Amino acid sequence: MFDVVLQGLQQVFVPLNFVLLFAGVFLGITFGALPGLTATMGLALLVPFTFTMSPESGLIMLAGIYVGAMYGDAIPAILINTPGTPSAIATTFDGFPLAQKGMAQHALVTAALASTIGSLLANVVLVVAGPPLAAASLKFGPPEYFWLGIFGLTIISALSSGSVIKGFLAGCIGMVLSAVGMASIGGDVRLTFGYPILQGGIDLIVALIGFFCLPEILTSVIGKRRKTYTEKAVEPKLAVIGEVAMKIVKKPLLLLRSAVIGTIVGFAPGAGGNIASMVSYNEARRWSKDPDKYGKGTIDGVAASESANSAMAPGSLIPLLTLGIPGSPAAAVILGALMVHRLKPGADLFTGPEASIIYSFLMGLLVAAFLVSFIGSFGSVIFSRIINIPSRYLAPGIIFMTVLGAYAIRNSMLDVWIMFVFGIIGFVSRKLNFHPAPIVLGLILGPFIEEGLVKSVLAGQFQGVFNYMVFRPISGVLIALCVLSLCWPLIASWRLKKKKGEVA
Repeated sequence: MFDVVLQGLQQVFVPLNFVLLFAGVFLGITFGALPGLTATMGLALLVPFTFTMSPESGLIMLAGIYVGAMYGDAIPAILINTPGTPSAIATTFDGFPLAQKGMAQHALVTAALASTIGSLLANVVLVVAGPPLAAASLKFGPPEYFWLGIFGLTIISALSSGSVIKGFLAGCIGMVLSAVGMASIGGDVRLTFGYPILQGGIDLIVALIGFFCLPEILTSVIGKRRKTYTEKAVEPKLAVIGEVAMKIVKKPLLLLRSAVIGTIVGFAPGAGGNIASMVSYNEARRWSKDPDKYGKGTIDGVAASESANSAMAPGSLIPLLTLGIPGSPAAAVILGALMVHRLKPGADLFTGPEASIIYSFLMGLLVAAFLVSFIGSFGSVIFSRIINIPSRYLAPGIIFMTVLGAYAIRNSMLDVWIMFVFGIIGFVSRKLNFHPAPIVLGLILGPFIEEGLVKSVLAGQFQGVFNYMVFRPISGVLIALCVLSLCWPLIASWRLKKKKGEVA
């Protein structure tokens, strides 16, 4: 195996392939940074360009795009509070507050370094333990997805600002919004109000732009008439890169835990980076010695989110390369690219005559992670200056890009109007102390919970629905995590009172 890995690494450093990899990373960062343009869209647009390339060159370029986009979505999340993709939702929680403090460069460098570390660890797992983990991913059935969705909802207690009841109420609103459109099972049309385009549901990117970006513009730029988008101007320095790197190195447990979470969620087909980053952020806050600093601007929150987000990408390739089951929409596009180059996923892919090609792709993912660290860290000097642009120029530009991004998703003006409606709702909800994150989380997890429950009821009629949903190994673990997550606030409160008592 070592010989094949070495051959793959040599292919990556062939001058043409390395240039394609660098270009792919740069394009991936660009696609991730522009609202509405995701990694999936970038891969889909550029797959045709690989038709005339050799399989090694084409797959290496796609590897760069995939890894680059996983970092690129953090740039707008940190600078303008707009997640480039759903995976960067958790990055906004601490990334944007850091930008408000004039520390946007610190957040960008943290995201780049954490993305690299998460991607590297997940790639090692992909190379070493891909087939066994792929076999485990087959055990994810409807009950497991249902309990995964319920576990995700328990995170709301950590995302709620002030009132947990308000947080769960916002989560319920998000789940109602997720029901808009045609039911995946049964085909019933719900809450479309006579608009055929809504049969496909509410697009998540539209909701993200509406709930996160527009309220910030309405509140800060228009409402408070700020001259700049943030409270303090950013003064980028190269010395910040070394300063942040030293802080990141001192948090191995945080990065390792986040990477493991991202990898595990990644190899569960269809789960996605949005769940991985949310769960990772929640666990980082739960095990922190100072959980109150989260949400107010700490590099720990950015590192936890971005490490899990980037680890999800190689994790989603585990079931793809070994079983032919894509773990994410972007992985599905890569599956198409493999088919174009006559590569059939399966165990033979790692041992047969095509092994050198597939290891070139895997090594491309590995080297792309280092390129993300280089481009992201040194590019932060340029990226962070964007929010120093006067708000009278920057705000109209942001609104234009959000309108363009919302329209480009389905070429529909209705999505643009939905985005503006959500922006107004998000603005009002902030005034009422409702955080938009639980709403978006409910919108993400609603389909998981609905499909998992309906399929479990249908499939479990023979042996009993309760037995089918509860007495399964992975379901048991997820149920235990749900109980622990729900009881954790009580445990944390008891530990805090005990600590105060000892101090007294």
